Amino acid sequence: MSPFLFVTDLDNTLVGDDQALATLNYKLSKHRQEYGTKLVYATGRSPELYRLLATEKSLLEPDALICSVGTEIYLNGSDTADAGWSAKIAQGGWNRDLIVATSAHFADLVAQPDSEQRPFKVSFFLTKEAAGEVIPQLESLLQNRGLDVKLIYSTGQDLDILPRHSDKGLAVQFLRQQWEVAPEKTVVCGDSGNDIALFSSGQERGVIVGNASAELLEWHYSNPSDRRYLAQAACAGGILEGLNYFGFLG
Repeated sequence: MSPFLFVTDLDNTLVGDDQALATLNYKLSKHRQEYGTKLVYATGRSPELYRLLATEKSLLEPDALICSVGTEIYLNGSDTADAGWSAKIAQGGWNRDLIVATSAHFADLVAQPDSEQRPFKVSFFLTKEAAGEVIPQLESLLQNRGLDVKLIYSTGQDLDILPRHSDKGLAVQFLRQQWEVAPEKTVVCGDSGNDIALFSSGQERGVIVGNASAELLEWHYSNPSDRRYLAQAACAGGILEGLNYFGFLG
């Protein structure tokens, strides 16, 4: 047995089956204690909403928390975002005010709560019906205004606008390099569209839980890889299935 880097989304991935979560928490905690495995949560939630979930579900304390769809990293329980990552993603000339002003041209975009509007993230609710028309138009308008950004749509309702060089996958790569963890010793787990970046970033092993969204499954089947495992079980049960498949837990 050897240490590995465990990275997981939270809602409908790690969280959603309390019994399986308790089993997974026990095994991960034991592995971390005995072998030095590192635990990372990669969530679309803000730090505020993460803390609510962590308390409600008694989540293990992670070695690093990737919040707000990969735009913020918090190390070892710190309340201050990692300055190195913030500086790295700001290099493209992020202009939050201009993004907000440009987005105001689209009536179908409904701003998410203030807690989810972050320094490097602008977030909206957008219906699946309107998304096909609105997203290309918004992307084009943002580009025309010289904004180097990335649009991520997930769960059929969430649209996030981020700096071009940020997402969950790039945040994981940043941590891997800091911690000097090999890709093949890294496993990433997810269920929705904003997790595609986790699975498409390199040689990491991937676990897609059995309750994955249509958008992630469509991407999975369009981009086959033997480094990725599609579980039968949902949520934490699917993660356990994947970890066993790849031999991370023995």
